[in-house]
Amino acid sequence: MIIFGTRGYVRTLATLMLVCQRCGNPAAHRVLEKVTRFTLFFIPLFPVSTSRSVTCTFCGTTTPISTELAHHYATQARAFQPPLSQPHGPFSQPSPAQMSPAFPPPPRQ
Repeated sequence: MIIFGTRGYVRTLATLMLVCQRCGNPAAHRVLEKVTRFTLFFIPLFPVSTSRSVTCTFCGTTTPISTELAHHYATQARAFQPPLSQPHGPFSQPSPAQMSPAFPPPPRQ
């Protein structure tokens, strides 16, 4: 008895901030690659079909894109990715030398 079939895999290539074509909101968009592979005895052997799309995280609209555009978005996301060794963002902790009091200290009596 031979067991065969297909199985789908989804991989996120990039996450970018774009303006959605449908809802018009600036939101994060995921660039996804969906690959369907032929399986034999539950072992994926070779790809049967591949598609790429952009999904808006605000409204959920999915738009198919070309391979070249997907790779362009992926390289663009890697170019603007901050280094992992340095803290970044609004929740990063500043060093003690960078900290300044928000209000002046109360006067001493």
